Amino acid sequence: MSNIDIAYDFYQKHIYDKEKINLLRKYNLKIAGSVPSALWELFGALITGKPGAGSTGADLVGWEVKSAKFGGSFEYQYHLNTGANKLKEDSIVNHLFCSYSETYQDVLVKAMRGSSLKEIYFKVWEPQYTKNYDSKVPSSMRRQRFRKSISHGFVNKNGLLVIEIRGGKIITRKDNVLLELNNENS
Repeated sequence: MSNIDIAYDFYQKHIYDKEKINLLRKYNLKIAGSVPSALWELFGALITGKPGAGSTGADLVGWEVKSAKFGGSFEYQYHLNTGANKLKEDSIVNHLFCSYSETYQDVLVKAMRGSSLKEIYFKVWEPQYTKNYDSKVPSSMRRQRFRKSISHGFVNKNGLLVIEIRGGKIITRKDNVLLELNNENS
């Protein structure tokens, strides 16, 4: 069984969970957002075959995992004590972007190299991060978190397709993309 097959099995049980979705509808509760980031990270771990990387830095060894509703942007958050190193690491690791429909029956997974995002995003964000946490500025003027994002449109246009799920079924899969990116980061 390939990593994509294992991840798809997980998706069917825990992300596109029809029983949960039906209960949310029955009780008039929001469906989108009912899958926490930890499950998207686990989905990413199953896709890439890579374990978690610990409490700081990239989500997985060699990979950062992001998720957003279709059309939404992928948020990056950098904290005071770890953000500078995280920005540098994000320039090196691969990034897995998971976009989903309101009911999770449609999912698009794309991958990008950190090196292809470095100049456009991470290098640009470095001075902004430093300014955000500048100790010379009164604390009331500093934000608690430094948040930036990469647009869905940019990822959709430039990312490498890994999996496309429509109506709960895989319609496109590119196992070779994962092999190539995992080999580059070995």
